[in-house]
Formats: sequence, C-alpha cells, structure tokens
Amino acid sequence: MAQRPLNVGLVGGGRGAFIVHPHQRAIHFDGTRRVVAGALFPDPKIALEEAEKWPYPIRGYGSYDEMIAANKDLPEDQKLDYILIVTPNHVHFDPAMKALKAGIAVFCEKPLCLNLKEATELVKAVRKTKIPFGVAHTYLGHWTSRLARYIVRKGLIGEVRWVDSYYLQGWLATKLEDTGLQQAVWRTNPKMAGGSGCGGDIGTHALMQLRYVTGLEVTHVSAQLETFVEGRALDDHFTVYCKLSNGGRALVRASQVCIGHKNDLGIIVAGTKGTVEWRQEEPERLVVHLPNQPDRVYWRGAIAAGDGFLPKDEALEALLKEPTIPSGHPEAFHDAFARLHRFFEADVRKWKAGEPFSCDGSNYANVADGWMGIAFIETCLKSSAKKGAWTPMPKPITV
Repeated sequence: MAQRPLNVGLVGGGRGAFIVHPHQRAIHFDGTRRVVAGALFPDPKIALEEAEKWPYPIRGYGSYDEMIAANKDLPEDQKLDYILIVTPNHVHFDPAMKALKAGIAVFCEKPLCLNLKEATELVKAVRKTKIPFGVAHTYLGHWTSRLARYIVRKGLIGEVRWVDSYYLQGWLATKLEDTGLQQAVWRTNPKMAGGSGCGGDIGTHALMQLRYVTGLEVTHVSAQLETFVEGRALDDHFTVYCKLSNGGRALVRASQVCIGHKNDLGIIVAGTKGTVEWRQEEPERLVVHLPNQPDRVYWRGAIAAGDGFLPKDEALEALLKEPTIPSGHPEAFHDAFARLHRFFEADVRKWKAGEPFSCDGSNYANVADGWMGIAFIETCLKSSAKKGAWTPMPKPITV
C-alpha cells in the first residue's frame, strides 16, 4: 500500500520571493511530498492574503509561531512532517529552533543562520532532539556533483593538490538595492544578511561544493572581502585562499559584480593523477583530464562502469541507478532541488518510523555543514579585517 505524501509547511515565500518556487516544485516532483501550509510573510494580514493567492490550496497562517503551535492539535495525517525555511537569513534561526522543539523536521535555506552562536545552538538542538535537519545547498543535488564526489573520494585522480571552487554572478554590479528590488535589498543589509553579503550568499555554496566533492576541510584562510559598488554596506566580491586538511591548497571565490556571469558555480579539483572539472550551468557534463590522454567527458545517464577509468563497484552501481530520466533529457536546477528533498524525505520517513537514519551530509548538507559555512564566513571576516592574514578555522564539528 502506498504511503501518504509527507506534509510540508513553508516559512516565508510570499510577496515576490524567488527561492520558494524551485523548492515547492521540487517537493511535488515525486508525488510523495506536498506543501500543505504556509506562514508566508512577516505581516500576518499579508501572510494570509498570500496564502489565499497561492497556486494551489494550502492552510495559511499569520506567523510561523501560529503554524508550529497549531500542528500538535491537527489529525495525524494532516500534521507537518517537515518545514521548509525560505526567509532572509535573519529569520532562519528562530523558526528552525521552534520547529525542533515542537518535534518537526527542518529543511532550511543556506546560510544556516546569522552567526556562529546561533549555529552552535542549532547543532546542540539537533543533537538533543535527534531530528532530521537539512540545509539547502542546491548544487549538491546535481547528479554530476555526486559523480565528481565519487571520482575524487575514490582516489581516481590521486591525492588532491589544488581546488578552485567558485561562484560568479553579475546581477549586483550596480546599486540595485536602491531600486527597492526585494532580492537585492535584504542581501545587502547586514541586519538581514549577516556579516558578509556575497560570501554569505554564494561563497558558502562554493565552500560546500569543495567540502562535498573532496571530503577535505579548510584549516586556514587568507581572505579579502571587497565592496566595489560605492555605498554598499556589505561585500560584493569575495576571494579566499585556503589551506586544506590534507596539506593541499584551494581558492574559494565569489563575485556578484562580474558582469556577464549569471549563476556560474563551478569546481576544478587537481590531483596527482588527473583533474576533475564541473560547472552547474552545464549540469549534465563532467570532464576528467588525465595525463597524455584525450579528455573524458561524462554525461549523466550515458556512463558505464568498468570503462577503463571508472571501476565496477557497488557505490558506482548505486549512483548509476539514481537518475529518473534517460540521458539526453536534461536534468537541471529543479531536479537538483528534487534530489535533495527526495533524500531528506527518506530520512524523515525513517525517523518517523523509529528507524535509524543517516543525515550524515552524503546526500544533502546537514546542520554541521551549515555550522561550517557560518564558521568559514566569520573566520574570513576576521582575516579580511587583518588585510588577509592567515587565520585558523575552528575545528569541524559533527552532529
């Protein structure tokens, strides 16, 4: 007998919000999850109006406090199985903490919160409650990101020497926040975005891609946080030279003033035996460079194990079975979101059934990964304030 779809409640997402829509489409991808409720805006009246205008019927609430409190009195099949937090950064911590205390799983947009104090409290709460908690680092959901992770961690390109992980945009090359555009206003406001603008918004994606693919941690940073647009309150250009836990080096860089670049996230991992290269604007394609050989270009869905480079093993076989559509029918942005929600759903179902679940960062970023993102930003701020002085990172934590 089919299981009922998981019920998802939205925190944020009204009045022209962007990121909620890729999420809500992805939630409905498989028919096993559905959005049923939402507290969509800080003003209660507007929140209820936005719920009335939602593309399909949902229960509207005037606040996330109201939505979380009401959950305990609902019939079992109407209760929320997890909440999705898609607010500006300064409204991540409070609803996440309240949901955990109410026994509701949490999937939260990145960055995790505003500062390391909040991040540490969330980690402690997840440890105590043992409730699934995911952080929406979208690009981990691309199947080719997972293939890159397999290749690098399997040692197929040898020991990692150097990583260039980047995210380049150009949409904030002018003072767009002065036009009143919502997406620009909050991202450049320290009270809403936190201590770093570009770094917190997209530099954390570049860091997470590095950590996810290589399995390495950043141990020291030499950072330059720069603001090119006059009068802007936060950085719009973010460049960080890093020492890695294996002795290698990396560059984590991001820019929102690089005209011509849209959402140009990519990673180059150079090892002692070869190099892996991937860009999310070409998400179906992964390139492997080997010495004295033609480049190997791998496309999702058109890969065979035992090809002279990729071995035959259970991990790769499981990876090759993941895609839901044949090669040549492109997977892209929404599919990446769907893959994250699909894996999160599996852990939520196990948790609700009283079964062990992993939530270990292998399928989606967890709360400890979110903590590392905040620790990275705070350490980069310290380094930049000292003109790029080498500054040690806090030790990684686990859940």
